[in-house]
Amino acid sequence: MRTLKVLYLLLGVGLLALVIAEIDLAEVGAQVTRVGFGFAVILAVYLVAFVIDSVTWQMTIAGIPLNGLWAYRVWKLRMVGEAFNTVMPAGGMGGEPVKAALLKKHHGIGYREAAASLILAKTINMISQVIFLIIGFAMMIGEAWLPASFETLATAGLAVLGVAVALFFIIQRFGVTGLTGAWLSRWRITRRINDVLHHILDMDERLIGFYTKARGRFAAALALSFVNWLLGVVEIYVTLVFLGHPVSWADAWIIEASAQLVRTGAFFIPAAIGAQEGAFLLVCGAITGSPSLGFSVSVVRRLREIIWIVWGFALGSLLSLKPRLNRDRDIERR
Repeated sequence: MRTLKVLYLLLGVGLLALVIAEIDLAEVGAQVTRVGFGFAVILAVYLVAFVIDSVTWQMTIAGIPLNGLWAYRVWKLRMVGEAFNTVMPAGGMGGEPVKAALLKKHHGIGYREAAASLILAKTINMISQVIFLIIGFAMMIGEAWLPASFETLATAGLAVLGVAVALFFIIQRFGVTGLTGAWLSRWRITRRINDVLHHILDMDERLIGFYTKARGRFAAALALSFVNWLLGVVEIYVTLVFLGHPVSWADAWIIEASAQLVRTGAFFIPAAIGAQEGAFLLVCGAITGSPSLGFSVSVVRRLREIIWIVWGFALGSLLSLKPRLNRDRDIERR
């Protein structure tokens, strides 16, 4: 596994080297310096998006109120977890155990409840992402500036992602895992599954309960998650404005959708190094006519990501120094 991680990292570095070979670094440096104070605006846009995503997760945690205090608590834990998600080649899942552990340590929320909320939050995020990507690629169809091969690959990738997300939701909504486990446990050769079946059934009940008994929260979380993806479009739009080459909102949507699809497909590469840069180079370069501008957009986003990673790990260090909170006191505050 360690060897694979190294190979994936080398693959990303190799892709990045190929991208850099296609652009003028001096031109990129000149473009990025134009952003200036606009970088604070870009950070502010992403902060709003991050807070919205944190509230989305908050809505999936059973037993906690939807108030400002808990929103702040969840935001801090998500900052730490997402820092791990960004740097670990685990498809955006490397930081999820960290979030669950922090919920348990600092707020007395059990691992099962935390795990259920994380699965729900991830599912809601993926459903809204598929909707966001479908709209983005509908805008892309027929555009002459993109090669037909890219449209074909993007459509195939989106179809695979859509089917996978749909199956993931169906498995949760209808308790397919628990039903399958119960069926298998009837056979003598698979009776050992009874040892873990009650854990599976408990998780199924938590997931089904949210989808059927908390439909208001589910709908609100899905809407907020979609708004979060839209703010990614705003970030691209604002970035290109400060880079001195504004584009239409539709073009900004296409650029963000392409980058997100490529990033999802390159989940095994740490931080999607090279893959994300390649997506911006191809799509943004095709729209604006300047490949260097596409790489500049990627550089600005990487700088924002680095700030968030450092901020997240700093919060993680502070949280690890705090004593465990009294669970009874925490429950009273709910």
